[in-house]
Amino acid sequence: MRASLTPNLQVLIIYNPTAGQSSNLKNTLDRVANLWRDRGWQVQIAATKAPGDATTKAQLASKAGYHAVVAAGGDGTVNEVMNGLVGTTTALGVLPLGTVNIWAREMGLSMDLLKAAASLADSELTQIDVGMAGKRYFLLMAGIGFDAAVTATICAKEKKRLGAIAYIKQAIQVAWNFRGVRPKLRIDGKRVRGKILMIIIGNSQLYGGVLKLTAHATIDDGLLDICVIKGRGMLSAPRRLISIFARHYNRDPLVQYFQGRHIDIRGQRGKALPVQVDGDYLGKTPMSFRVVPRSLWILVPPNADRSLWQSVGI
Repeated sequence: MRASLTPNLQVLIIYNPTAGQSSNLKNTLDRVANLWRDRGWQVQIAATKAPGDATTKAQLASKAGYHAVVAAGGDGTVNEVMNGLVGTTTALGVLPLGTVNIWAREMGLSMDLLKAAASLADSELTQIDVGMAGKRYFLLMAGIGFDAAVTATICAKEKKRLGAIAYIKQAIQVAWNFRGVRPKLRIDGKRVRGKILMIIIGNSQLYGGVLKLTAHATIDDGLLDICVIKGRGMLSAPRRLISIFARHYNRDPLVQYFQGRHIDIRGQRGKALPVQVDGDYLGKTPMSFRVVPRSLWILVPPNADRSLWQSVGI
């Protein structure tokens, strides 16, 4: 289902003042707001002050009748805002300010805020699926195992200072001692066996801004895509990535690809596995994951990746 933007759109920009490395951020967002006001939109700006604040502000904005809430920040801020909008008629938009900005890249947005704002002004509205990990919604993906172990131990100050390099540095450190385990993994009730290094449960396609670990995912099919990477240790991981780059899922015996509606993961003999959603550490297994179909309205700019939609005409 698609809809056009109304001329007098009511928009709230929620921004994370600590996201990315942008200087003079508030001034830039004021320019964005004025660009949209010139289109006839009614625009307000609000800063987050603490974790979870973006979710609360998004919920209040929806109850107040705002047509859209735009998350200005990284994927963590986008996730917080999205968690306040699932199940409402208020749409999610994004202005990229973070380290990786996966959703902004999926939507074909420029990393320049004013150019991104101009694209958002020409958006359409549509409904998409989201995923749910435990009690938290995710827009992009959930990761279980190695990548979540990296996310859990990364230093926030290094992440801000080094950007994506901080993830690479931490991944190398974690990889030396990381070993595959045999969790109890079930996808729609079917058991998946083997020593597993990492599981990616994708609602969309991009991972880390470059890879497409769940390359066949569409955001309106009522399914989650699951990429399971197996192995004893991370020394075998580069060979698995070659298979993923070539999209040789299920040809490599240590890379398996599934689609499903419900995923249940429990650690090996009670050993818990770390979990991250949309790039932020969430907790540990046991945890269940499920799709929530057509539960979120979003702003879709003209250059959004059309392969993300199954529906004809998107």
